Amino acid sequence: MHRLSFHGVGGTLFGIHIVNVFLTIVTLGIFYFWGKARVRRYLWSQMAIAGDRFAFHGTGREMLIGFLKAVLIFAVPLVVLSVVQQSAWVWGIVRVLAYLLAYVIGTVFYPLAIVGARRYRLSRSSWRGIRFSFRGPTKEFIKLFVVNAIIVSVTLGLWYPIFDTKRYAFLTANSWFGNRRFGFDGSHFQLFKSFLLALVLTPFTLGLAWFWYVAKKRRFYWGHTTFGAARYKYTGTGGAILLLMALNLVIVLGTLGLGWPWAKVRTARFLARNLTLVGPLELESIQQDAQAASATGEGLAGLLDAGGLDLG
Repeated sequence: MHRLSFHGVGGTLFGIHIVNVFLTIVTLGIFYFWGKARVRRYLWSQMAIAGDRFAFHGTGREMLIGFLKAVLIFAVPLVVLSVVQQSAWVWGIVRVLAYLLAYVIGTVFYPLAIVGARRYRLSRSSWRGIRFSFRGPTKEFIKLFVVNAIIVSVTLGLWYPIFDTKRYAFLTANSWFGNRRFGFDGSHFQLFKSFLLALVLTPFTLGLAWFWYVAKKRRFYWGHTTFGAARYKYTGTGGAILLLMALNLVIVLGTLGLGWPWAKVRTARFLARNLTLVGPLELESIQQDAQAASATGEGLAGLLDAGGLDLG
């Protein structure tokens, strides 16, 4: 059994955060990307498994360039199309075409950001000197995302747990560490009953039932995630997640945001306490097989915050 551990300290992250905020203000926001890279390097370097720590190799420069590319490729065209739609002097057919084109761009924007951010972040992450990578076809993920999102709408949300599992399965099964692939062997429909139960209990529990659903979902996802002959095990409970998030909220709001570093460290420690890798790692057979990746996907995620939690 290989237990995850986190050695970070809230005070150290606070120091990094304060310097980042100051330099971001002084540089009119430009340093934000370098600050983001500094935070990730610290958090990654404090997380370890089997005694070896992770590392993040991304830079602020490539994040800034990726963000600018994302703005030029997606944000600017969407703004232009929006102006065309609202212009009275433009022919009606042109406005309709502008609306349709904006809809298409908006539809692929979110899934493209998710897969792009994952590809970039894994390519810049390493453990024991070996890089991670994501090799899933972007078109395939966009198709999966769009089709299932439509089904979720048609079924008034009931398809969501199936969609969520399919998305997780795709992202996991296309993730690699060196020349070895991760796997997922869970059923797409296994969370459906728990999802329905959470829906039924929502009005009676003031929504608190969802914390237990989240815990079950995490245990299911991690429990069916494999790495060679090893399998992950997650032990977090709904009550523990509720307490973690409630205290984090109190810390952040009670300090007017200054407590964010301590909330971040508490979340990382919670993950480390509840996540283990069971089974042989067989590290001697793993070889370096790094893949190139652009930071444009990271830039898209920055525009929509679609990348999720950094420690993911």
